[in-house]
Amino acid sequence: MLKIDGKLIASELRSELKKEVSILKTKYNTIPGLTVILVGEDPASKIYVKNKEKFALEVGLNSEVIKYPESVEEKVVLDKINELNNNPKVSGILVQLPLPKHINKKKVIETILPTKDVDGFHPVNVGNLSSGYDSVVPCTPLGCYLLIKKFEKNLNGKKAVVIGRSNLNGKPMTQLLLKENCTVTITHSKTIDLKGECLKGDIVVAAVGIPKLVKGDWVKNGAIVIDVGINKTENGIVGDVDFEEVSKVAKAITPVPGGVGPMTIVCLLKNTVECFKKAQSK
Repeated sequence: MLKIDGKLIASELRSELKKEVSILKTKYNTIPGLTVILVGEDPASKIYVKNKEKFALEVGLNSEVIKYPESVEEKVVLDKINELNNNPKVSGILVQLPLPKHINKKKVIETILPTKDVDGFHPVNVGNLSSGYDSVVPCTPLGCYLLIKKFEKNLNGKKAVVIGRSNLNGKPMTQLLLKENCTVTITHSKTIDLKGECLKGDIVVAAVGIPKLVKGDWVKNGAIVIDVGINKTENGIVGDVDFEEVSKVAKAITPVPGGVGPMTIVCLLKNTVECFKKAQSK
């Protein structure tokens, strides 16, 4: 069994991005810029945003964080997004979720220009991805995809099982695997015989938010297992996969923490650089 070291692979990708940003700076005399909007005082969101800013600066991006109190009016946030849409120095815009209930998440996401939507949540990007066109890909599924490709270059004909059908993870993950010619099964809370479906998978991606759902007898020998889950328990942070059990049968598996998480942030930076390059080539 190979433990997939997401921290190490993310670090390697950041080094590559740093070199690329330096080349882009020489070529265009400017650098990509990422602006994050944070509303409220959610502790997890504050940690995520702090890490995003830290790593953005590490690879040489312009990084800006705009903070609003939880009571901020929706119009103020939407007006700021429109301002950033029109700012050529801003390559990527990210509004940290979750948002307070009085702010319409859908409206916020749809106000961001698709060409600056580094989260890949805008309906235009979602549609392009599902149609097989060039698009910004949501960061976590993109990170999972890069981890899989690191250990299995040719995915043609592989049977992939995705546990979870969220817009954030399950659905875009499915599209990425389909583009690689996998035969993909999406499973969810209403799936009959979830264990039986998982046992068919050469690749299993668990993104459902249930601690240690996937057991050792759910996974066939030699499968690649990607655990997207981050669940707080009395015994600390665990994933959706029972790592101890599944690691005995899987060919490769991501730990939690230290697997998919670090890849999510580096893919945000990668998306920002890609958005910058497309803007410069217009």
